[in-house]
Amino acid sequence: MTDLIESTRKLTEILGLERRPVGVKFVRAGDSMPESFAAPPGRRYCQVLMEASRGKRVLVTPGNIACPASAAALGFKPPPEKLETGEMLAAFGIFATEEAGRNTMQSMPRLPMGEYGAVAAGPLDEVPYEPDVVVLESRPEHLMWVALASVRRQGGRLGFSTAIIQATCVDGTILPFLTGKLNASLGCYGCREATEMTEAECVLGFPGGDLGRIVAELEELAAKALPRVRGKAVYRSLLGRTA
Repeated sequence: MTDLIESTRKLTEILGLERRPVGVKFVRAGDSMPESFAAPPGRRYCQVLMEASRGKRVLVTPGNIACPASAAALGFKPPPEKLETGEMLAAFGIFATEEAGRNTMQSMPRLPMGEYGAVAAGPLDEVPYEPDVVVLESRPEHLMWVALASVRRQGGRLGFSTAIIQATCVDGTILPFLTGKLNASLGCYGCREATEMTEAECVLGFPGGDLGRIVAELEELAAKALPRVRGKAVYRSLLGRTA
């Protein structure tokens, strides 16, 4: 098992994270729930991530989930008709027409209905399990280094998938879980309204099995590339020539 305490320490120190990385676990229906995790009433998935990043161990289940879109994505409950048809998204002004909203909902990845009985989320360095997904909510520059770390060894390009809705549940958690690949999102209407996510923060998730590799690559980036970029020597040289 990956040393979650040490990996969290390195992630936090190298990147300068202000929120704690979150370790997410999908609990299959019928399996026992992780101990010392609470299922507070009326929680959206994005709020569970927020609370986990602030030190709490939280469960979201079919019984306490408050967001119909994430409930559908997690396979907890069928989506309401007005959500599925796009009527709700158009009424909120998120999409210009019901058709646009419907097309978007039809494109959303979802877990099989009833396959999972809960999703557990807690501070990465405290969870009692090997996380399925690690989720970070932080500044784009922080997430940039994580994304680079994920491809630093083999190179190539990353393709991020988002619909600008369901940023934390689908983009940051379900897609990395289903695809086995890192994914990032600019955020969405729901998480920016319902949580303390600031205008200067975005979200990124990657498979828990990649944690050790990503941390190792971040350590190498921190030896040269990262401090050089943050030092902005080229920019300061420009300022000196144009002052």
